[in-house]
Amino acid sequence: MITTLNALLLVGAGIIAGVMGSAGGITSLISYPALLAIGIPPLPANVTNAVALAASLPGSALGSRLELKGQGPWVRRWALTAVLGGVVGVALLLVTPDRVFNRIVPFLLASAALVLLAQPRISRWHEGRLNRDNQHLLRGGLFVVCIYGGYFGAGSGIMVLALLLLTVDQEFARANALKNVLLGVETVAVAVAFLLFGPVHVEAALLVGAGLLVGSFFGPAVARRVPGNVMRVLAALLGLGLAVWLWVAHG
Repeated sequence: MITTLNALLLVGAGIIAGVMGSAGGITSLISYPALLAIGIPPLPANVTNAVALAASLPGSALGSRLELKGQGPWVRRWALTAVLGGVVGVALLLVTPDRVFNRIVPFLLASAALVLLAQPRISRWHEGRLNRDNQHLLRGGLFVVCIYGGYFGAGSGIMVLALLLLTVDQEFARANALKNVLLGVETVAVAVAFLLFGPVHVEAALLVGAGLLVGSFFGPAVARRVPGNVMRVLAALLGLGLAVWLWVAHG
């Protein structure tokens, strides 16, 4: 039974996490520690957080209507790749020990954050390459990142954002909107799988999800108004911070 104070904490954390995540930052930087703070053990907290994240899809999609106009065919083309990756990640989490993967998570996050920081320079180098190469990189990268998203998830938004900025669109707000929808579709599939097979704290998931639904609506407006370079650097710094925190937590 969750106390009133803990319920307010979870809803508040969900709102802040929704704004941060849909604006280009890291949702789980706020929501996952909040679940730990009320006494939910790490694995159920991770699973519960993954279920709650499904609530970000409608809010972020509504908030990103401007950037998503005309992008329906593109989203439908790549959504299946994201969903398949997420489902594979769920299967890995449910059948394998997580100690080894937890060790490499901080390095994956730090790598994605460094890619974000270096994105303008990498993009200039990458511009001369064929679009077909971009598609192969996007397909493979998206599938691998979504496996990670289904397995653990924290920081997967940073990874997908870095990938989209390199292969799809160098304009931050549009790349961020596409990231929100792709990860939103993936998290819905992951949530269904965890609800069927995982140790979900349903009450906590509903409370965090309610906050995420509200917060994720406002995040795209933040990404739209703040200069893209500022958001890119901020997201990268948050990614590096989360990488350090996870390294310490799992050290």
